Amino acid sequence: MAFKEKVKRILLTLAFVNFLTLAYCQVQGLSGINQQRLEKQRISMLILGSWAVGNIALGSTLATRRDGEDKYFHGMNAGWNLVNLGLATAGYIAATKADPASFSLFETINEQYRLQKIFLFNAGLDAGYMMGGLYLMERSRRTENKPERLKGFGRSILLQGAFLFVFDLGAFLWQAQGNGALEPLLEGLTFSGNSVGMVWRF
Repeated sequence: MAFKEKVKRILLTLAFVNFLTLAYCQVQGLSGINQQRLEKQRISMLILGSWAVGNIALGSTLATRRDGEDKYFHGMNAGWNLVNLGLATAGYIAATKADPASFSLFETINEQYRLQKIFLFNAGLDAGYMMGGLYLMERSRRTENKPERLKGFGRSILLQGAFLFVFDLGAFLWQAQGNGALEPLLEGLTFSGNSVGMVWRF
């Protein structure tokens, strides 16, 4: 009887140590995954911000020096990228302030896929922007009310939409590369309707 109790205590102790080890490894793994996601977000926002600053500087300068279609083209480039700069700044600050070690497993999974959904959804909007730009350019051919303005705006929106489409799709694919890192952390987890459990296999 005493021998069985000792064996039981040893097994429970080993199980507890194993649990602590797994928990520690999971926390370290989550921190690394979050660190990579946030670093990718920071770099993506720097790319978007650089594009925005360049367009604002060049567009605002050339809009005052050009006439007709080109004036509206450069003016729209500058105005459009004021929004891009605001979004890039907010995204960069959020990624910089976030603590990689503060995310739980659920929060890590949620943030990983939430960010990807945002980029993918934006890529769909970007395709719509390009269609809108083409529409304005086509409409400029059938109107006498400042056709150069419609064509200039259309060219700008087509350009901005094309860049954002490539940017958002690239950012989505880059973030999606980190999905595989979540799989080892999910091994052994079981999900039921109202609970989450862990299974150890010996």
